[in-house]
Amino acid sequence: MSIVDRSEREFEFTDGDFERVRKLIYDHAGIALAPIKRDMVYSRLVRRLRALGLGSFAHYLQVLERGDEAEWETFVNSLTTNLTYFFREAHHFSILANHMKASRSRPYRIWCSAASTGEEPYSLAMTACEAFNTLTPPVSIIASDIDTNVLNTARQGVYGNDRVDKLSPQRLQQFFLKGTGGKTGFVKVRSELQALITYQRINLLDARLGVDGMFDALFCRNVMIYFDKPTQRTILTKFKPLLKADGLLFAGHSESFLHAADLFHSLGKTVYQHTEQPHLPRNTG
Repeated sequence: MSIVDRSEREFEFTDGDFERVRKLIYDHAGIALAPIKRDMVYSRLVRRLRALGLGSFAHYLQVLERGDEAEWETFVNSLTTNLTYFFREAHHFSILANHMKASRSRPYRIWCSAASTGEEPYSLAMTACEAFNTLTPPVSIIASDIDTNVLNTARQGVYGNDRVDKLSPQRLQQFFLKGTGGKTGFVKVRSELQALITYQRINLLDARLGVDGMFDALFCRNVMIYFDKPTQRTILTKFKPLLKADGLLFAGHSESFLHAADLFHSLGKTVYQHTEQPHLPRNTG
């Protein structure tokens, strides 16, 4: 049963409107919206109707279909989900640290392909600093997302105390500065960590991703769950030539790439490697 009483909605949102939204977001961003997401779609897009002074979803969808680039960006931003936190799926970071130390690559290159509001790339940067025992490790991180709003938040590196309350006191002291802009209740990531990261908007469905390999590690976690299997395979096919032969691909805990076993094979713990590379590199966990 829907949690929204559709009879009391401000705007009519028909089955046809929802199907058009599903097709537009799939064609543009590869996101496969399940039928259960209908009420979520309404609640997020209705704000755009109000902001633009439009009278119907049909009119709004016409704006998109006419190719309004600015509204396309807002449309995608509205429908992407950005749940994240520092050191999510913590076991990945210890595996990464060991791989960094064992690798001879300098700089060691990482692509974080779903940066969201920055917690993941900053966790990568902290891991690098700890692995090499310096605030200036030989590591370079590219952090990307399709959502420009979250990328702006990530670049700023400012978080409320509630967002960092699960970090150890040692990490808070080493990697964050208390207060920002005279406000209490916030911390700011140290500039040394920010210097390790380059941010850019990337749509994983674009024919050319806009990043240059080769990477030692590629984080694409909790993203593939929004794509169907054919789209996942398309993306994995693009990833493969961007990873070094001994590079590591990190996926989310609920994601599996068994359907693309000819491209990547599992090393366990949702870590993958080239099919040409049958063994986990020395000292990676």
